[in-house]
Amino acid sequence: MKRTLALTTYLVPDYDEAIDWFVRVLGFVLLEDNDLGDGKRWVRVATSADAATALLLARADTPAQQARIGDQTGGRVGHFLHTDDFARDHAAMLSKGVRFIEAPRHEAYGSVAVFEDPYGNRWDLLEPAR
Repeated sequence: MKRTLALTTYLVPDYDEAIDWFVRVLGFVLLEDNDLGDGKRWVRVATSADAATALLLARADTPAQQARIGDQTGGRVGHFLHTDDFARDHAAMLSKGVRFIEAPRHEAYGSVAVFEDPYGNRWDLLEPAR
């Protein structure tokens, strides 16, 4: 049996703000944005239209959910954005205002730098070693 991780829930304070950031700043693709009623939407974004895995942008509704925005992994890097050209993507992201919290570094596993999304979640921009 073949299985694939399809979606990961990503808590956000506002659907449209999050869509704008992922699409305009990170270059993701909006796969789906469906109104579910009562202010809820089914919003999926991914790195490309044919990506195996996507993020389900979920507006935090309860106080417990709202408290988790920006800290879904307890301050650790929780998301890993792979690239085939670290220098290109790092420069593009800087030009769009992405906040890197460290200088790029070269590790045995590849070139990497940690950045934060607008909510404080930490991501690795990573070009894996070949």
